[in-house]
Amino acid sequence: MTQSENTRAGFVALIGEPNAGKSTLLNWMVGAKVSIVTHKVQTTRARIRGVALEDDSQIVFIDTPGLFQPRRRLDRAMVAAAWGGAADADITVLLIEAHRGVTKGVERILETLEEHPGRIALAINKIDRVEAPDLLALTEDMNSRRDFEQTFLISAEKGHGCADLKTWLAAQMPESPWLYPEDQIADLPLRMIAAEMTREKLTLRLHQELPYQLTVETEKWEERKDGSARIDQMIYVSRDGHKGIVLGNKGETVKAVGKAARMELEEFLGRRVHLFLQVKVRPNWLEERERYDEMGLDFRDGNS
Repeated sequence: MTQSENTRAGFVALIGEPNAGKSTLLNWMVGAKVSIVTHKVQTTRARIRGVALEDDSQIVFIDTPGLFQPRRRLDRAMVAAAWGGAADADITVLLIEAHRGVTKGVERILETLEEHPGRIALAINKIDRVEAPDLLALTEDMNSRRDFEQTFLISAEKGHGCADLKTWLAAQMPESPWLYPEDQIADLPLRMIAAEMTREKLTLRLHQELPYQLTVETEKWEERKDGSARIDQMIYVSRDGHKGIVLGNKGETVKAVGKAARMELEEFLGRRVHLFLQVKVRPNWLEERERYDEMGLDFRDGNS
């Protein structure tokens, strides 16, 4: 695909509760895995931009952290990033889960959206989990609460309805030269994408509370003459006990995580990867400005 004279380009923010399917939808739109996807909530920390092309339009998706009631500094910074993403966008798409309907969290989001005068579309996700009459009732209920520009019924996991949403979004983008090269699918550096992939494997492998007390940073990336890459990553945890859990019996857990992350990195990069993981206790990493900078979050937003 090459640029014509009549190109369009703009930003689309995906917002919703944790686990609404924002990351899955982003990955479908882009056609590659650029955002962490797990069954656990609150896994997206940074505003990851995925870049999708549709006809002469370039759509830059801002995948925001899930909107929830914040408690810690990290939580508050994540929620601020989500609303910041919506404020920056040409169009915001609110995702809700069909089988959960209008939850208290959705009601809070709708209340906050009243303060945002921008263009809002509704996408009801996971439609395969409900019967048609329930889906119709939910659609009517949501549209009685706000005048959405369009409503889309989708299954991000299976791809149902996503093409219609993508086509509509492409037509709404303002006339503009493309903002990124046509072969670029994300504006995150590869170092951060690699760290997110490892963090996803840790999140899937470990117990409920621990993943939100750890972060992964790519400390070194070495391109080798044979075309492969050596990647050294540090897993920071906040307690000594967490280090033992991450390592596992005789290092089995971190080895399994490293193998899974390496395989996914090799598929993503299309070449061989040598991945080396270390675990380090850093008690106050949740209060360190550098960690927030690494995740693309504003440290100051956690103060409120």
